[in-house]
Amino acid sequence: MSASRLLDELIEALRCLPGVGAKSAQRMAFALLERNRDGGLKLADALQQAMQRIGRCERCRNFSETPLCSLCAGSGRDRRTLCVVESPADLATIEQATGYRGLYFVLMGHLSPLDGLGPEELGLPQLAARLAEGEIEEMIVATNPTVEGEATAHYLAHLARAGGIRPTRLAHGVPLGGELEYVDRGTLAHAFGGRQLLE
Repeated sequence: MSASRLLDELIEALRCLPGVGAKSAQRMAFALLERNRDGGLKLADALQQAMQRIGRCERCRNFSETPLCSLCAGSGRDRRTLCVVESPADLATIEQATGYRGLYFVLMGHLSPLDGLGPEELGLPQLAARLAEGEIEEMIVATNPTVEGEATAHYLAHLARAGGIRPTRLAHGVPLGGELEYVDRGTLAHAFGGRQLLE
């Protein structure tokens, strides 16, 4: 606890970020106050704008400031292929590391009954309705190769098959227990290019 209530509140607020403990938050707060107040004000404004104006795309559930994100609204994407990912970070990683030009659906998590994440929370009824539209021919399941990610992949494969759509899964190269966000570009590009039919 410092001599300043506002400083304590700033340090505590910074701790909401993943991987930021008390010492890291304190260093960040001191750095902003001692050397970069303009940067701190810019950060505060950007955070406020983002929290107030960024929602989810109505079509794919990715972060977006508009009802449809630029990927869903764009005409240059292959609308026959849909890649299902766990998070916006996974979507960004695939976009940066591969030549994939299809569409996406973002689950915002994986099936985890203990955490209260079931099909409804992941938007799976919305996904089923999208698959039923008849435009999608292949659904690429790009969930993380964790226990929960594999369980989610099997559920998604069943959903795709029920709609007459071919489910595929990212191929080898992504380590078991790893997360897409942390896989290097070369490995991810190889795995994405060699995806296989999900049995």
